[in-house]
Amino acid sequence: MILLLWNRYRLKAQLKDVLTASPDTEELLGALPALTLIKREIVYIQQRYDQQQQELNLKQHILEIAPIAYLRVDEENQLLWCNQQAQSLLQIDRWQPGQIRLLLELVRSYELDQLIEQTRQTQAPQVSEWTFYPPNYVSPKAENQNYETKSLNSSAVALKGFGYPLPQGQVVVFIENQQPLVELSRSSDRSLSDLTHELRTPLTSIALVSEWLEGRLQDPERRRATQMLQETYRLINLVEDWLELSQLQENPHQTLSLEPIELTEILLAAWQVVEPLAQQKQINLTLQGLEKVAFSGDRSRLIQVFINLFDNSVKHSPNDSQIIVNLIDNPEKQTIKISLLDQGAGFSEKDLPHIFDRLYRGDPSRTRQGVRVTVCAQEAV
Repeated sequence: MILLLWNRYRLKAQLKDVLTASPDTEELLGALPALTLIKREIVYIQQRYDQQQQELNLKQHILEIAPIAYLRVDEENQLLWCNQQAQSLLQIDRWQPGQIRLLLELVRSYELDQLIEQTRQTQAPQVSEWTFYPPNYVSPKAENQNYETKSLNSSAVALKGFGYPLPQGQVVVFIENQQPLVELSRSSDRSLSDLTHELRTPLTSIALVSEWLEGRLQDPERRRATQMLQETYRLINLVEDWLELSQLQENPHQTLSLEPIELTEILLAAWQVVEPLAQQKQINLTLQGLEKVAFSGDRSRLIQVFINLFDNSVKHSPNDSQIIVNLIDNPEKQTIKISLLDQGAGFSEKDLPHIFDRLYRGDPSRTRQGVRVTVCAQEAV
């Protein structure tokens, strides 16, 4: 009898520990048999499990039909799950739900691997943009390219990924397809290029008429014709520059004429063009760093680049100042860093993200004083 009573007391104590989740456990424990309490708690647990399973299925269904790609990997970079958008965007055709395989076996993307690794190491959200090349991608520059048989799925795609860390080394990545925006930008640039190309003919006609009027009119009408001719030439130059930029953007390597050049000589040649304007403001040029840098490049285009930079620095520099050009060589990365420093007003903070946007103009009313960096350009040689 003593043994039976002791076993019953111990069973009730164990049930009490199990049923602590219920708010009225104490009352039920004394009023109901132990078996009834166990059945009641099992039903309650089953209901909670079903609710959580429904919520989990709903969330997984939302991720499955989401218009943005989603994938999750474990600490060993094994793909645990991905939605249909990720399979289509990254062309994952050798994976089934519930199957665990290395992500590298399914998606050959160095940038995606780097995004996942950086997210795991920093344990902080990371963002990265890259161009994804599918395994069957064929570059348009390849010889004997058959454009008619080129599959649409083999096209390169511009992507933007967002990595988020999870416990136990897992990482989730959301990937946006940026290709429609790229195509829209290309279409806009192509339309504008076509428009500028059509403008060359009427501008040339206006220039010819202006030259004819300039030789047959007397002052003050001649000055008007001369001014019109100058403005027409300026428009022609703008049109030519825009067409040249468009060609460089579409085929950067095909429009370059590479030859052995020396960087210091290029800088001095560009400075000679803007030197008359600099002398009016008593602005001097100072070269620092490397004395001689030889590499292969397009001489005329590099001179044009530095003319633009020097002209900008001279225009925005105060009188009796100097422009410092610093050359830094990095043999390990095979790069040359060229920095131009002047004493102009500088860029406002809101203009900094847009300094490399085409045709962007900052606020002309900025008055912030101090030393400014006109540009810091880095180019592989």
